[in-house]
Amino acid sequence: MIDRIFLSHPRSVGESYGEHARTAARFGFTMIAGGAACVVHAVLPFLFVRTASDSVKKLYAQMKARQPAFSQERPAFQQPEWQIEYEI
Repeated sequence: MIDRIFLSHPRSVGESYGEHARTAARFGFTMIAGGAACVVHAVLPFLFVRTASDSVKKLYAQMKARQPAFSQERPAFQQPEWQIEYEI
């Protein structure tokens, strides 16, 4: 039971429980900080102009590097269908 609950998933991604806990916590805190910056930016748009998007891109790159088959693809944010065109 303990093995299935605590160790099965970390092993499936090639990590120990501790390695997986550190990585997941780091990702989580990065998302929290990016989300907080996004909320502040919503109220004060001159602050944290790129913080949230940079956080997402950084996490995306790290996640992609951890998955060999996934790492061969271009990042989704660089795909044409994900680009937002602005008219000035």
